[in-house]
Amino acid sequence: MRGWPIVGWAAVGLSAMVLVVFLLHGTGEEGLRRAVRATARTSVSLFLLAFAASSLRRLWPLPFTAWLLANRRYVGVSFAVSHAIHLAAILALARVVPAEHALLPTAELIGGILAYVALGLMTATSFDRTAAWLGPRRWRLLHRVSAYFLWLIFALNYVGGAFVNPVHLPFAAAVLGVLALRIAARCAPPPRPVPARAA
Repeated sequence: MRGWPIVGWAAVGLSAMVLVVFLLHGTGEEGLRRAVRATARTSVSLFLLAFAASSLRRLWPLPFTAWLLANRRYVGVSFAVSHAIHLAAILALARVVPAEHALLPTAELIGGILAYVALGLMTATSFDRTAAWLGPRRWRLLHRVSAYFLWLIFALNYVGGAFVNPVHLPFAAAVLGVLALRIAARCAPPPRPVPARAA
């Protein structure tokens, strides 16, 4: 599977997952909380795959890493789909439990809004026409800064959350591990060119 069908199938799979959550736990507070948690985990998983694609390819030149790098754009847009569903679940939960969300710290609220702005800009410039309009240099700058900002938001949520709830530990380790992976890839020597065979 390559290209935009990845996004379509991701949307189908994510919608089916949320539907199963609602069938099992209802569409009230319990079901919405579970939907928020489930989509948060699919979002961070898809984000980390896209964020690590080039580093994985450099360190391990395998067929899967080649596929991931070639389809990084579509994995990233699938992350945007997951996080849009996550936002919809949060807003629905806020209507059910308004007092709880009114007590959110200002810094957390601002961080969440800025994360969605960054994600929106990345998604809007993930199409050939908008990417060409922005230009290669500005496109790279926008996507690099936005990606690291989103990484920071996930790190604060999952690494900080791991001290409160051990369930977050695997995701905290993955978030930190991907940063270490990117550093290792940057420090790694460039791959050796494959010698041409004699005719």
